[in-house]
Amino acid sequence: MPTAAQDVDYQTGDFTGYRVLVTGASGVLGSGVAQALRNAGAQVTVLQRSASGLDGVHEIRGSVTDAEAVTRAVADVDSVIHIAAKVSVSGPLEAYEEVNVEGTRTLLTAAQQAGVSRWIHISSPSVAHSGDSIIGQGAGPADPDAARGHYAATKAAGERLALAADSNDFRVLVLRPHLMWGPGDTQLTERIIDRARKNRLPLLDGGTALVDTLFLVNAVEAIVAGLVAVDHTHGEALVLTNGQPRPIGEMIRRIAVAGGASEPSLSLPAGLAKTAGSVIETFWDAEKRGDEPPLTRFLAEQMSTAHWFDQRRTQEVLGWQPRISLAEGFRLTAQYYRR
Repeated sequence: MPTAAQDVDYQTGDFTGYRVLVTGASGVLGSGVAQALRNAGAQVTVLQRSASGLDGVHEIRGSVTDAEAVTRAVADVDSVIHIAAKVSVSGPLEAYEEVNVEGTRTLLTAAQQAGVSRWIHISSPSVAHSGDSIIGQGAGPADPDAARGHYAATKAAGERLALAADSNDFRVLVLRPHLMWGPGDTQLTERIIDRARKNRLPLLDGGTALVDTLFLVNAVEAIVAGLVAVDHTHGEALVLTNGQPRPIGEMIRRIAVAGGASEPSLSLPAGLAKTAGSVIETFWDAEKRGDEPPLTRFLAEQMSTAHWFDQRRTQEVLGWQPRISLAEGFRLTAQYYRR
């Protein structure tokens, strides 16, 4: 099956002359961004622990926690798009801090010393989510103390580090993709499909909470647009979405069906799911099972509270609008998984 990056004709401007480092290019988002920039004429370096599978890029294998690999990666670039992160819902705090905080610190220091002038920091709306509904708001400030879960808390701390480094000579723009999904995405899309196939995907309170999401192609094109935007607007965070809020149950059902699974039919009260998630999460960590729990309190909150965002500032700054609608995204995803 072709990768998502190789399968898409991304629509971007001309980036000839740009020298860009993309971290985390073995993931579907990072590989898409690297491929889109390479196709647009940029000289692209990628840094990640496993092979990216991309042609025409300068590949460095290593972690953002490895100072030597990081120094080599930033040696001849003018821009950094930092996507690499530890993404999970369980595990010890120290493992998240090592990558999401200290890895970011290591990369920031090396980039500044190397004379990098643009930094696009990929974060998450969860850094400003304390468990309550978010209805039509913009990007609130990252708060490590209020954020739910180790991932969100350490991403909030990493985002703060990046924004604290912002200056006219080192321009920082934070982009927060929200519930990104699409062909080849393993973080959300394929988990929904897999759990739906196993009939282990309950909808909470009937799946009525209104959420906004972001199709993968739109995420890639928005991040690439950030490289131009950061030259005139920097030092702030923007949430990226399709701007099409839908009930979360509808999104889950349509993604599952697009992946060839049956529609989820189970339903649980949100309160019960939150309590069960807290108990399961504690047990999973205590037993050091090494895999992810089927439910955590954070996941239960995400599936049962509304969270959708005002996109006017995002689209104004980036000069970007999502090109692929939800309907087209479902069609492309079904086409991908049928192959």
